[in-house]
Amino acid sequence: MQGQRLPLRVATLLTGLLECLGFAGVLFGWASLVFVFKTEHYFEELCEPNARLMGNATGLDDCKAQDERFSLIFTLASFMNNFMTFPTGYIFDRFKTTVARLIAIFLYTSATLTIAFTSADSAVLLFLAMPMLTVGGILFLITNLQIGNLFGKHRSTIITMYNGAFDSSSSVFLIIKLLYEQGISLRASFIFISVCSAWHVGRTFLLMPRGHIPYPLPPNYSYGLCSGDGPGEEEKKTVESQKLELSEEFISPKKEIPRAGQQQEPRSFRSYAFSRRFAWHLVWLSVIQLWHYLFIGTLNSLLSNLASGDRVLVSTYTNAFAITQFFGVLCAPWNGLLMDRLKYKYQEEARKTGSSASAAALYSTVPSLVLTSLLCLGFALCASIPVLPLQYATFILQVINRSFLYGGNAAFLTLAFPSEHFGKLFGLVMALSAVVSLLQFPIFTLIKGPLQNDPFYVNVMLALVTLLTFVHPFLVYRECWQKESTPGVA
Repeated sequence: MQGQRLPLRVATLLTGLLECLGFAGVLFGWASLVFVFKTEHYFEELCEPNARLMGNATGLDDCKAQDERFSLIFTLASFMNNFMTFPTGYIFDRFKTTVARLIAIFLYTSATLTIAFTSADSAVLLFLAMPMLTVGGILFLITNLQIGNLFGKHRSTIITMYNGAFDSSSSVFLIIKLLYEQGISLRASFIFISVCSAWHVGRTFLLMPRGHIPYPLPPNYSYGLCSGDGPGEEEKKTVESQKLELSEEFISPKKEIPRAGQQQEPRSFRSYAFSRRFAWHLVWLSVIQLWHYLFIGTLNSLLSNLASGDRVLVSTYTNAFAITQFFGVLCAPWNGLLMDRLKYKYQEEARKTGSSASAAALYSTVPSLVLTSLLCLGFALCASIPVLPLQYATFILQVINRSFLYGGNAAFLTLAFPSEHFGKLFGLVMALSAVVSLLQFPIFTLIKGPLQNDPFYVNVMLALVTLLTFVHPFLVYRECWQKESTPGVA
């Protein structure tokens, strides 16, 4: 029976990878799409009359109002990408896979059709379409992450690979840009993407469960159209599997089992949400994420300034950036591999010495947190130096850092907090970091206005703020050291 189900599971895995790669995170290829929108004269009416007569990357000299409008659209869409993680996660938990995916398909198809039939005269509809596209994409990712449960010991690898595919899907807008330059209209490209919704629907009913895929996977588990299990039966298996999972990872054989007369009190979600560990993790995520959103949202304007309005140069560097984004699917598993190996090593040492297994697991996150902060600092410094060829290095550091950031965030929350609070804490940290990401628009306005297109002082301030991210791994390291040196500390 296991061998008979393997082709179905492999088909689910590969089609899920294709779905994340081709649809889920396309928003982050925004720079390529802005190039096309500018060529199509979107928001050009906001430009000063004298700016329309001068040549730059899109036929305009320096249209501050137009750039601000595109930056605002990206700010809102990227905000929704994070902020809606909590409610979409609730929808997935409450209404299960099929309902969540049908909502995703409706939002995604509505968005792509809106973009397809939008013109320069109705460009304001992008304020509606891009957030809908983003929310539909994040629901695709959330419903696909459970596929890792089908493959047992390869679960973490598949989850990080799907997150990498989400990052790499930003290259879809590069393909649309290249097709546009070859004469394929923006409308034709987005109508094609809309038609692909039929494939999403087919996959929802044929290759995905109606409920949730449990972990650990129970014997004889089946799903899809040919499954005899209804959603209720699937959910019963899920609950049983989760009960089996809860007690294994965080209990040390000698230190973490309560002794006689010692009562182990469960902590509430509120106590974790207001803990110092969670607060500094929020700072770590928010600062690094703000750098990425600000960079992606203002890339077209940055390249236009550095290239002195040379349309060919801007197009070349925009393509280079989008191509590097494709390699996110290859970079993402590196961080997971690093953490898995360190976790195994430290927990083996903990078993031999009888020390805390949970502290050992948490300690394995420290190198990943430090490395992610270092990559962000390098990326920030390169982005701050106004030398055009150096931006190739910026693109490479950006994609590696971004692929490390989100996988590291999920892995840290998994290891640092009880599994029964993971979903709520993950949604909360993403929602709060989304609020911080709204700063990108006033920062962009500050650069374009009072600073007269000179981002130097803003970049210096943000680079200094980036140093705060190193506090988080230091505090985690100190906490683990205290647990190991103090017997009986859980």
